[in-house]
Amino acid sequence: MPAFVSRYATAFAEVVTAAKLDTAAIDRQLTDFLATWNGSRELREFFVNPAVPNAQKIAILDKLNAKMELQKELRNLIAVLIHNDRIGHVSEVAAAYRKILQEQLGIRPAEITTARELGTDERNNLAAEVAKLAGSRVDATFKLDKSILGGTVVRIGSTVYDGSVRGRLERLKEALVSGQ
Repeated sequence: MPAFVSRYATAFAEVVTAAKLDTAAIDRQLTDFLATWNGSRELREFFVNPAVPNAQKIAILDKLNAKMELQKELRNLIAVLIHNDRIGHVSEVAAAYRKILQEQLGIRPAEITTARELGTDERNNLAAEVAKLAGSRVDATFKLDKSILGGTVVRIGSTVYDGSVRGRLERLKEALVSGQ
């Protein structure tokens, strides 16, 4: 990740925090913009084309904004990225912003791996238990890995909690081999 990505993300997070903006609304609008951005190769090519004047790019941004109704601060972030020829990195800036915001809100990312698909209630209950384990709110992402056979593997930062059947079997094997 280029260093400037972090600078833009940090500055935007500071603006959002200082203005006490609705972070959920900003996140939805950012998601909508990124869906439009990722869904249109022509739009991306237009915005990253150095032959197109920035004023023309900003005019197109404002036409998009008339339909998307982005908050002023988000529209301005995108305009600054265009003006500084960094719009091609908008997805990276958005990801870095979201990470910074989660840190500010005390939300830790948690990756939960299970051997089978979980229902909504099971996911919510498991995420609540992981939050207790982490001692903070978590942003849980779920992965499916049938090779763990059963149970769960939870990764919070660099800490891994292995409650899988495969993990238990490996620990049992190590104990048998070492003679304990």
